[in-house]
Amino acid sequence: MLASERSRTDRHRGVDNRPAPPDFRLGGGPIPGLPGRPGAGLAIARADRMVARHTVRTSIAEYSLVVNGPAWWGRRGLGEAIRDAVAELRAIDLTYSPARPESLVSRLRRGEISPDAYPPLADLVARCAAMRAATDGWFDAWAVPGGFDPGGLLKGWAVERAASRLRAAGSEDYAVLSGGDLVVRGRAPHGGPWRVAVHRPTVGHHPNDGKYPVNRPRPVGAQRAPLTLELTGGAIGSSGVAGRRDHVVDPHTGLPARQLVATTVSGPDLSVADGYATALYAAGPAGLDWFPTTDGYRALMAVPRQPGASR
Repeated sequence: MLASERSRTDRHRGVDNRPAPPDFRLGGGPIPGLPGRPGAGLAIARADRMVARHTVRTSIAEYSLVVNGPAWWGRRGLGEAIRDAVAELRAIDLTYSPARPESLVSRLRRGEISPDAYPPLADLVARCAAMRAATDGWFDAWAVPGGFDPGGLLKGWAVERAASRLRAAGSEDYAVLSGGDLVVRGRAPHGGPWRVAVHRPTVGHHPNDGKYPVNRPRPVGAQRAPLTLELTGGAIGSSGVAGRRDHVVDPHTGLPARQLVATTVSGPDLSVADGYATALYAAGPAGLDWFPTTDGYRALMAVPRQPGASR
């Protein structure tokens, strides 16, 4: 599949004292009004910054990059940083996408190479094995038709790799996201922390007799407003926030996982958060029994409404 891209770079001036809206909605990408794209609600008063946005689609996913750079970088500096990050995303797509017959993952699935044939492939396989152990087997890249498939954390790994290229270029304020997964660092274009709206649908019951700290019941007809997180560093991985059904399979039964509406995990590393979100979506609330509590990761689950309940 050919990559398609769109890009825009803007220098921002003017004053707007209205509160800055969320910069992103999980599953929905950057909201209209983020610098670099037309829209209302902009709160920018910094002539010393330049904001560049770029979107690239590969066979794995669509990615958006937002770089809030110093004005002295100029368009060339911002462009070079983004081109380097995009090149990393393209390389990961060509090298590891299960959708590409000649990728290392596809060759591994066909038994043509061993997992340790190439160091980056070995790292990816090792990450999947570590997540399988950490989740009591609820994340299992080997329990899918056709053999090894790292899709549960490949997108998060790609985002982390692209973010590392931005850091290597000297960027201190950026966001890289794909669907419900993102990495942020530093400050957003409005000068404050990156604001991320997290999907919190209305729920109709509290499973397991209140044992697990998932979303609590809401009165009939109530709405759950999105939870807005403010971050100057870290990652958020999610599963189910884009509204896809049957996208996660229970590795123990081979059937689609349907206990939850969505899972969201925040933490220091996106590939790990992404893997945890996939595993929790498959395991349901019982997954919180093995979910870590000491290494900086936090989880939010949304359970389905009771049949017949109104939002």
